[in-house]
Amino acid sequence: MTVHPLHSNQGTQGTYVRKDGRWDDLERLRTTSPMYDAVVEEIDGRRIRVGSHWLTDWASCNYLGFDLEPEIMDAVDPYIRTWGTHPSWSRLLGNSRPYIDIEERLTELLGAPDTLLLPTITHIHMSVIPILAGDGTIFLDAQSHKTIYDGCMYAKGLGATVKRFRANDPEHLAELLAEAPAGKAKLIAMDGVNSMTGLAPDLARFAEVARQYDALLYVDEAHGFGVIGERREDETSPYGSRGNAIVKYAGETYDNIVLVGGFSKSYSSLMAFLALPTWLKNHLKVAAPPYLYSGPSPTASLATVMAGLDVNEKRGDEIRAELYRKTMRVLDHVRSLGVHTPNTGTTPIIELPLAPGEDIAAVGQYLWDHETYVTLAAYPLVPRDQVGFRVQVTAANTDAEIDQLNGVLTQLAGAGRLLRTDVNTLGRAA
Repeated sequence: MTVHPLHSNQGTQGTYVRKDGRWDDLERLRTTSPMYDAVVEEIDGRRIRVGSHWLTDWASCNYLGFDLEPEIMDAVDPYIRTWGTHPSWSRLLGNSRPYIDIEERLTELLGAPDTLLLPTITHIHMSVIPILAGDGTIFLDAQSHKTIYDGCMYAKGLGATVKRFRANDPEHLAELLAEAPAGKAKLIAMDGVNSMTGLAPDLARFAEVARQYDALLYVDEAHGFGVIGERREDETSPYGSRGNAIVKYAGETYDNIVLVGGFSKSYSSLMAFLALPTWLKNHLKVAAPPYLYSGPSPTASLATVMAGLDVNEKRGDEIRAELYRKTMRVLDHVRSLGVHTPNTGTTPIIELPLAPGEDIAAVGQYLWDHETYVTLAAYPLVPRDQVGFRVQVTAANTDAEIDQLNGVLTQLAGAGRLLRTDVNTLGRAA
């Protein structure tokens, strides 16, 4: 019998799949760390059970706690009884009415010209970036999320030019834009709230640069939507109000801006969107493969998004105030320990790089043994000098769980396992 190379244990796996050494650290963690590739058997609030081991979950991106909100859970069954489990047409062929209702409500919430729902942000980056760039130039933020990078590389294969500008450096971007050829599309691709640092860029300045050079600013707001929003005198926290994302948070308009966001973080639902002009929305209906060919989001996602919009309208700012309070309990404690985190602001994403020479697998095991489940950030997910772990606070975490987390961080800091603020990321004294 002939053994297919992919199924062989005799060293022939590389015949069809080339192993890239960059992934060795992740391969090691996947096979040795209980924090990777875990099977969650049960949840109880923000407590999860992996095998027989219970931990507090700090790896969830469900910032508003909507995944555990009874009012949202209760909305699913009536939708399924009405629409079935899945509206399996491609959207170009047919749209169940909830799609249209959500787009109308989302457009109002964002204060955008129009919105278009698609299944995931990854779908959007891979399909829409090449359409917007054409044979023009993409100006890619050097720290953009991997999925934005992948979309740009696909666009490059179709004829676009890709140039990278220094992270969060609008002046460097302006220099590159000034050198771009006339008469070609210019697309700036970057993150809103960064998924690792928790920091938001100076969107107003980037928008100013985009308009000056007649470029389109394409912003991935996966982590900011639902958390930050428009600033008002009656806001309940520094996150602003309504959770309507970075454009409104920055006091900006959508001129020369396409905003990409998702419901899989704050709204705990499988769905994503673009905020964009109506003419572009209509063009993407015939040009973007996810609208033409992909199966749409399941009915449960339609139900939970609509119910989530209701909850957000009724008490979202109250929930965000609680999220802010809990986040600051962790951030204030981290800062009091003299531990470095790139999050110099207030968002609920807290990255904690390890001290030089610390082994991420050993730290991960310590966290596991102390019932603390986090996102381990290994190379190449982050640069080698930023290897560590990420804590994501949610409104559903309890104060007791925060006390326990802060105690674990105190122990790690006391043992010298976390990078200190008086040491830079290369391990040299500041």
